[in-house]
Amino acid sequence: MNDNIVNQEIHNLRELAIRHMKNLSKQYPSIQDATTEIINLEAILNLPKGTEHFLSDIHGEHEAFLHVLKNASGVIRRKINDVFQEELNEKEKKLLATIIYYPREKLKLIKKEGYKNFQLFQKDIIYQLIKVCRAVSAKYTRLKVREVLPKNYAYIIEELLNKQEIGHKELYYQKIIESIILLNRGEDFITNISRVIKRLAVKRLHIIGDIYDRGPGAEIIMDRLMLHQFLDIQWGNHDILWMSAASGHKASIANVLRISLRYANLKTLENGYGINLMPLSTFANKYYKNDECKNFYPKSKHDYDDDELQLIARMHKTISIIQFKLESQIIKKRPSFNMNARILLDKINYSNYSIKINKENFKLNSTSFPTIDQSNPIKLSKAETILINKLALSFQTNEKLQKHIKYLYSKGSVYLTHNNNLLFHGEIPLNKDGSLKEVNISNVKLKGKELLNYFDKMARIGFFERENIKNKELGMDLMWYLWCGKDSPLFGKNKMATFERYFIDDKKIHKEGKNPYFNLRENEQIIDKILKEFGLNDKNSRIINGHVPVKVKKGEHPVKANNRLVVIDGGFSKAYQDVTGIAGYTLIYNSWGLLLASHEPFTSVKDAIKNETDIRSSMVLLDKVKERTRIKDTDQGKEIMTQIHDLKKLVKFYQNGIIREFGE
Repeated sequence: MNDNIVNQEIHNLRELAIRHMKNLSKQYPSIQDATTEIINLEAILNLPKGTEHFLSDIHGEHEAFLHVLKNASGVIRRKINDVFQEELNEKEKKLLATIIYYPREKLKLIKKEGYKNFQLFQKDIIYQLIKVCRAVSAKYTRLKVREVLPKNYAYIIEELLNKQEIGHKELYYQKIIESIILLNRGEDFITNISRVIKRLAVKRLHIIGDIYDRGPGAEIIMDRLMLHQFLDIQWGNHDILWMSAASGHKASIANVLRISLRYANLKTLENGYGINLMPLSTFANKYYKNDECKNFYPKSKHDYDDDELQLIARMHKTISIIQFKLESQIIKKRPSFNMNARILLDKINYSNYSIKINKENFKLNSTSFPTIDQSNPIKLSKAETILINKLALSFQTNEKLQKHIKYLYSKGSVYLTHNNNLLFHGEIPLNKDGSLKEVNISNVKLKGKELLNYFDKMARIGFFERENIKNKELGMDLMWYLWCGKDSPLFGKNKMATFERYFIDDKKIHKEGKNPYFNLRENEQIIDKILKEFGLNDKNSRIINGHVPVKVKKGEHPVKANNRLVVIDGGFSKAYQDVTGIAGYTLIYNSWGLLLASHEPFTSVKDAIKNETDIRSSMVLLDKVKERTRIKDTDQGKEIMTQIHDLKKLVKFYQNGIIREFGE
């Protein structure tokens, strides 16, 4: 490279730096403005890091999820204990906690029960709430606290939070609270300050996948998540399935419908999103009216009567057959997916209703296949084509579903590195020796971080692409692959044995083998290699994921590889609780360390309000730091230090006359 080129590069870099500083000077037009912000940012660096809350595998269990969100996995109750210690007894602490979780509902119940002196009660509760609010706001600047205060009470709450315990203004504070109560604003004030406490108790929420399927309220969970200010989502295989379905991918739509029918969970589809299932029920009654569909009765009966359950079973079988046909077509179209073994409809011997899998014959438990053309088993009939097109249109044009899925894209990703932790839902594809597995997807050979980045990119193309239809179709098919493909980081098994579980009674063929990651995740050296692949070289870095329920009843532990990996799928979904023995794990990462919470099943919101029953949780300290973690030690701290560096540079530009103050 000659001197002229070098000089030109230096000139270009200098011009770029000046342009950046000029843009910054619009926000900080003087030395005073810049230095004031430097002082402010350097002070922020020394505040304790905010609390992070990790949840995984929620599976539509909205009541339990919302309660865990309200109590911050026990963080709020711990704050109450810390603040009041012996000042309040256990009963009073439970009451205060319930008011913070469900203020309007609990206050309404207290009034209804005829509390002797409700005004005095409100006064005492407000004093208690102010103390708790002061404790949870200690990690934030006044500006950040001010941002979450309700406009109607912002000034009042700020005054009360900054109240001095000793001083001549005590009467002033008393009069504020008395006025609130005398003006009949007590209940509204308590509700608002309770909301502030819940928002400040947790700074950032991490959802490690699987919001959808099985439980009845995925759309309620999504509505609530959209209100959260600081949030990230690592997509689970059930999430990506719904994302793919919302894009219009027909095989994914069939899967979504099949799972909903399997668990008789039609509330999310019909009530939550208003998806019209009438075409499916009409089709099922026409073609499967003489079929018992005995293996397609839902796992949960809920409040359905026998006739309704029979209809659900018929719909379930109908959409399952459509799913198998559509999936077979994708596998034939995408040979690089390497899933030919999952094309099974053409392997059925219709003369004796048996099927040959892995060179072994198995008897089928059904002889009813009225919509299958034996000469071309994977082709949709004309009636099936019309049906799936109607269903696809319902998914693609559903305003609420589209809004929720776009939010999953805006806040979500296949993985995330944050504050020395690697977050992903399922697995990293590995070979049996623990090395990163190179996966050939659509003639692109990738592994590790590059593979996950590729899946993330293609999932976005599959939903958002409008011009390049070929790319869009590949993206949509790859989202389906992420749901059930053998090298999918969101799935992690060598097959999804859906057909076998429905049509073959011999359970040995039902087995779905887990990928090597799940056998190797106890090995600290392998976990360390994975972390380094994603740029995490700190000895305190760890993987946090979910996906596979931790079988606590069988002695399995969620913490693995010498504390380098934590699995927080402990059975949020009721469908898994018989297997796990608990009702979910959550993780709290605060300035003092990492806490793992295991939860007992949630009874109901009604019980929580009336009887003040919180979710009983056991807390285990996984990692305690010697010195409290400050913001300077976090990813946010790195960003702030970059801002400080730029501001100091701007001050020098002002001092050296390169840029004039106030744009003069």
